[in-house]
Amino acid sequence: MSRKRTVGRRQKIIIGVSAAALVGGIAIATTGTSQASAACDGLATALSNNQKFIADQKAKPDAQSAARIANREAVIKEIQAKQKAAGCSAAGGAAAGAPPAADEPPAGGAASASQAPPGSAQPPASDDPPASDDSSAAAPPAGDGDVVCPGSTVTLSGEGGAPAASSGEFPTGTKLKVTNLDNNKSTTVSVTSTSGSCVLLNNAAFEEVREEGKNLIRRARIERVG
Repeated sequence: MSRKRTVGRRQKIIIGVSAAALVGGIAIATTGTSQASAACDGLATALSNNQKFIADQKAKPDAQSAARIANREAVIKEIQAKQKAAGCSAAGGAAAGAPPAADEPPAGGAASASQAPPGSAQPPASDDPPASDDSSAAAPPAGDGDVVCPGSTVTLSGEGGAPAASSGEFPTGTKLKVTNLDNNKSTTVSVTSTSGSCVLLNNAAFEEVREEGKNLIRRARIERVG
């Protein structure tokens, strides 16, 4: 009778550990897919902005249009190469059919988490650390100028060189401060060229405010400071 109880306990422990491993594998795979999708969305937005800029230049050409179009076509090729390397689909998200995370367990090990015995790998919710009382740590930096283009997203133009921006709203020479409200990083740049957006940051400027693995700032504050 004692031996049967011992075997029963071992089976329950094995089932509980398998369930915890399965949940962890799903979480890792979901996080990886989300980051890849965000990167692909940013590249798709940058591609669309550059294509729109070229269309606008062709519709209303001037003496500099040919040079601007050639420059943006080179930028588009670079963006498309990044999309291919990242496995992005035509719609912008990560391509379907990506292999599962390496440490995802076989489907046969799935079991209800409620069967995990006390003291299993799942920590109790009460073990989570208390939230910090320092509310100022999460507050964005104070504004320096007039907020413009509220609600606009910000992405990269794909252009090289020193930190700079292009804009369809402000003339060349305008100084803009862009703050990524997701990480509170800011950059102040001058507008050096025209685009079809409120503001596009070139590669160097975008790196100053980028979140790792992302090519799009969904929560941005844009200020005119000069």
